[in-house]
Order: sequence, then structure tokens, then C-alpha cells
Amino acid sequence: MTGLWMKIVVCPTVILFVNWITMDVYYPRFYQALVVGLVLAFSGHMMEVMWLQRGRLWMMTIVDFFASAAIVFVSQFFFAGAYVSMIGALIAASFLAITEYYQHRWLIREGKTEKAT
Repeated sequence: MTGLWMKIVVCPTVILFVNWITMDVYYPRFYQALVVGLVLAFSGHMMEVMWLQRGRLWMMTIVDFFASAAIVFVSQFFFAGAYVSMIGALIAASFLAITEYYQHRWLIREGKTEKAT
């Protein structure tokens, strides 16, 4: 559950940051970037619950990168006035993958990925 709370803070923050620094990701309303960040947080958490374990750090980071790029790119079709180029989606996914790498590493190191049998 700790991983979910970290993602609820980090993912919207990253999307808002990318929205601010580049013109390739544009959400005209604050809540739009916030919603996209929350969708990323919940989807990322679900992927971690299902697949993250010791020995899969890089695989999960790569999966997160592609899933994040797809979610960010597709999000433009759900919000009026939003624009996300493919480059913008890849930039956002790169920033998210960097944060995910450190989150995954921490979760694995702390044993928070162990599945109950």
C-alpha cells in the first residue's frame, strides 16, 4: 500500500511538471493533468501488485515506460483542448520511468513485493 501512496503523489507531480516544461504535453485545465497522473498511479500500482518481484526490476521499469507512454498519449482524446504529441508522451514516460525505477528498487529492497501464499 505504501507504493500506491507514493505513486498518488509522484505520478500527478511528474505529469504537471512535464505539462509545465514542454509544449508537447498540454492539458489546459489543472484537473486534467491530475486525473491522468492518478490513472497512471493506479494502473502502475496494479501492475506492481501483479508482476513486481525480485529479479524483475528492469522488466517492470520498461513495462511501466511503455504503459505510461500509451496512457499519456491516449489521454488527449478524453479531455477537451488537451494535446499530447508522441514525443511528449515519450518525454513524460521517461520521467515516470526514472521515478518508477527508484520506487521499484525500494519496494523490492524493503520486501514489499512479497506475495502471500
